[in-house]
Amino acid sequence: MEKTYSVVFYSKELVEPVKKLKDFLKSKIDWYNSCNSEAHITICEFTIEESQFDSIKQKLSKVSDTFTPFEVTLNHFNSFPNAGAFFIGVTEDSEKSLVPIMKKIHETLKFLKLKKSDNPHLSIGRRLTPENLKIASELFTTIDLQFECNEIVLREFDPKAKQFFVIDAFPFGSNPEPDYVQGSLF
Repeated sequence: MEKTYSVVFYSKELVEPVKKLKDFLKSKIDWYNSCNSEAHITICEFTIEESQFDSIKQKLSKVSDTFTPFEVTLNHFNSFPNAGAFFIGVTEDSEKSLVPIMKKIHETLKFLKLKKSDNPHLSIGRRLTPENLKIASELFTTIDLQFECNEIVLREFDPKAKQFFVIDAFPFGSNPEPDYVQGSLF
């Protein structure tokens, strides 16, 4: 049976403050896409047969072992008007740390049909109408959140709840892969 999964940056520290933002927006515009989704930064999403699951977990474990923990700062609100997305953006320094990890995970899972994210951001709302995007941008003007990015998380989509739920975490091991250098015999 096929199941849908996503790989994300996730921190329990962000869940409550972001939930408050989402709940406040929901009190102003009613239900909207991702109003119940826990705070995360998406790396990719894919659908696989259950038989592939263990192999995917091994690959994620191996690649995450090569990453080193770092601090991420989210410091501004922004939107993708064409997608109706309102989000919290990361600092330039945080982006420089997150993007190479995202690309490495995309590369690790390139044999899958991935829905990739190349732009690290934490969604507050998706598929918002232009009016609701305007309301969100007027409600939220300043933000300053941090978390230690020290793992990637695998989430499984529950079709009944229409939500992703964390099922596994892969800690960063600070073990960069050695660069193999062609040596000379003489």
